[in-house]
Amino acid sequence: MTDTETSSPGPADPVYVTEALIAEDIDAYLDQHQHKTMLRFITCGSVDDGKSTLIGRMLYDSKMIFEDQLDALTADSKKVGTQGQEIDFALLVDGLAAEREQGITIDVAYRFFNTEKRKFIVADCPGHEQYTRNMVTGASTADLAVILIDARKGVLVQTRRHSYLCHLIGVTNLVLAVNKMDLVDYSQEVFDQIVADYTAFAKSIGIESFTAMPISGFKGDNVTSLSANTPWYKGADYAGVSLIEHLESVEVNSARDAAKPFRLPVQWVNRPNLDFRGFSGLIATGSVKPGDPVRVLPSGKTSTVTRIVTLDGDLDEAVAGQSVTVCFADEIDCSRGSVIATADNPPQTADQFEATIVWMDDAPLHVGRAYWLKLGTQMVSASVQQPKYAVNVNTMEHVAVKTLELNAIGVAQLATDKPVTFEPYAENRSLGGFILIDKMTNSTVGAGMLHFSLRRSQNVHWQATDITRADHASLKNQTPRVLWFTGLSGSGKSTIANAVEKRLNLMNRHTFLLDGDNVRHGLNKDLGFTEADRIENIRRVGEVAKLMTDAGLIVLTAFISPFKADRELVRAMLPQGEFVEIFVDTPLEVAEARDVKGLYKKARSGALKNFTGIDSPYEQPTDPEIRVNTVEMTADEAAEYIIRKLMPLK
Repeated sequence: MTDTETSSPGPADPVYVTEALIAEDIDAYLDQHQHKTMLRFITCGSVDDGKSTLIGRMLYDSKMIFEDQLDALTADSKKVGTQGQEIDFALLVDGLAAEREQGITIDVAYRFFNTEKRKFIVADCPGHEQYTRNMVTGASTADLAVILIDARKGVLVQTRRHSYLCHLIGVTNLVLAVNKMDLVDYSQEVFDQIVADYTAFAKSIGIESFTAMPISGFKGDNVTSLSANTPWYKGADYAGVSLIEHLESVEVNSARDAAKPFRLPVQWVNRPNLDFRGFSGLIATGSVKPGDPVRVLPSGKTSTVTRIVTLDGDLDEAVAGQSVTVCFADEIDCSRGSVIATADNPPQTADQFEATIVWMDDAPLHVGRAYWLKLGTQMVSASVQQPKYAVNVNTMEHVAVKTLELNAIGVAQLATDKPVTFEPYAENRSLGGFILIDKMTNSTVGAGMLHFSLRRSQNVHWQATDITRADHASLKNQTPRVLWFTGLSGSGKSTIANAVEKRLNLMNRHTFLLDGDNVRHGLNKDLGFTEADRIENIRRVGEVAKLMTDAGLIVLTAFISPFKADRELVRAMLPQGEFVEIFVDTPLEVAEARDVKGLYKKARSGALKNFTGIDSPYEQPTDPEIRVNTVEMTADEAAEYIIRKLMPLK
């Protein structure tokens, strides 16, 4: 015996009868199994509503538990279970030690099972508010959500929260599973009242429809087949089907996606030899045939599909959900990140958007800082503006905020460094959903859904000019540079930068010095010294420095610029080699001993908040182009050293 199917007593449930094909023709069975549709769904709701127990029951009833797993489950149920001497099905899903000890779900757990009609991947999402990011992760790929409610407790705050999140992420197929009906004697009145309460809430947030079911995950009522304990559920006012029957019949996203316009985000340019060039990817929506005219974005070039290539041979048609390689009749620009689309109905391209963002990192959103934005196969640099508002998911209130904290949900505008091919998330998950990645740690810090492009992104264009930056530089007979001096307050940045500029001036170089204090008297006088304001301060200075290099100047900047990500943001604005990071390396105790402006003293006394080195961090450059140690060098010696490193300047 290898699994519970052969060891479980009693007649098999009609939903899960063993296919005779397994014994008769295994190849035919595998072929049939391969072509079953796949439904991805999540279970969510408040703490202790029975999500894990329901999934465990479905795994158990579907005979997806091996005999040794069943023995372990029986033993674990007696040791750490919550159902007395009976099997605790939740332990099949709650595998983390902390989950078993506390009797809760912490991380998203994925499980696979199948029936004769369909394959399923179910995600068990945590109910606690602090694990909202985990729940969003689970819901991001779901076709359907089962929202559980404890029949004894009714609609709770977390029920509303998860319903809102499901609606926000675009899960349109919702099942309201009123669980633990066995604990309220299968009362029709209790069920009807809960459904009425939920209906009123659902309408208020825009949920148009859902399917309500009375179930008991522990006892199995209405899970795989209709229960004799709820005869009233067969009436005309109710769905009258078991949960599994509903899951087997609901339309999956891939079926709806097939009816939409053709979209294929390119993952890879397939060029195994000189005679073949194709573009590989997963078809997000629509279908394509050889001979179809297509447009490649963002370039806008058009061609015709000549072949659709797969490992099993060429196809006459490919549809959403298939991974294929497409060949064109013409040699046109197309690479990873491009989107192949229907020629007469392409998606949009833009570089400024409004989006809903779910913040998933312990550190808050840094307004203005550059993050990597990954949308499908596209990867661009993006910055987020101060949120318009955050959503209090418990009350649906719009709350004014300056940033987004862990698990916060807000609406904000964002800008990318180059155009992105997209569609609103409500129309296309693949081209409307994105993640934000911290450039320093490579951690995923946020997930978002694009609403629309901003009008200014379509109406504001670069004005071409006849005199180029190369002409400006040639006129001055020099190569534009940004000499970026960074270091602690009191390290000597301004003094050294001034000395370097004097030497460059004597060499007939055209320069301009941007000093941190001077800039705050004008351009940045509206900014304070919070982390967000420091980020914006450096962004503005970077933009000004870039304009000055366009004019052919050598720009010297003297700013603490404490965050590595912000210095890298400025580096990315400039052509390769034009940004020169100069680290004025001075130990904190030396800089504090100098304290020319008395700022360290104020910071130590608490009179000056967010002071770098005291109560705000300084991230030292790890690989600067030039490093000077002001303990070992005077300002003039440091300036001479920098000039020698830079020579010959042209």
